[in-house]
Amino acid sequence: MEQHILAFLQQVEHERERRQNTPQLARAVDAVKRYQQQRFRKTYADLLADPRYAGAATFFLNELYGPEDFSLRDAQFARVVPALVRLFPTEVVQTVALLAQLHALSERLDSLMGAALQSQRPDAVSYAQAWRQVGESAARRQQIELTLSIGASLDALTRKSLLRQALRLMRGPAYAAGLGELQRFLETGFDTFKTMKGAKDFLDTVQGRETRLAHLLSGEPGPTEPSHELLEQLP
Repeated sequence: MEQHILAFLQQVEHERERRQNTPQLARAVDAVKRYQQQRFRKTYADLLADPRYAGAATFFLNELYGPEDFSLRDAQFARVVPALVRLFPTEVVQTVALLAQLHALSERLDSLMGAALQSQRPDAVSYAQAWRQVGESAARRQQIELTLSIGASLDALTRKSLLRQALRLMRGPAYAAGLGELQRFLETGFDTFKTMKGAKDFLDTVQGRETRLAHLLSGEPGPTEPSHELLEQLP
């Protein structure tokens, strides 16, 4: 598990270094990330406004879809992965491994989207064109599956009665070991999913909408003009 997490974090760092060496690509990727966060807000406006689902939807928006710089969290992960594996329960480590895998995959796809867009500002038409130019339909399916797996893992953790107390007790050692950002992520994820009192409906909604959007983006009509239905799905 330790080696898998490190390998995914190395992939993320590779993407960061590539962008640092190409400022135009870095700007384009940042624009892609911001556009995707706007898209998430539009797609899930109802869940973000729903008292039951708002916490989990906001967690996904900020932790999985946002343009925030996660380099501090990643640096902590990479530096103390052995301590992470030693300190945290196996189920938690597995959730972190899923997060690292999703992070690596998303960064690679975002780089490809940025390169496809070049200096174009993302909008419904240019984003759909870039998506089709990039292709990677299998990777897109995996991206959705990993996102859902992280949500399902957090939901499963909330059903372990002693885990929240264990996480709280681990706060001091985790911060002392340099795992503060990871601790924050886990506690926030745990609390937001616990508040939901069952994540099945939420995750089913995410799966349905993300799969539908991916199908629309990669399907007919041709590579230049997205359908009216697609345009309604994008900001």
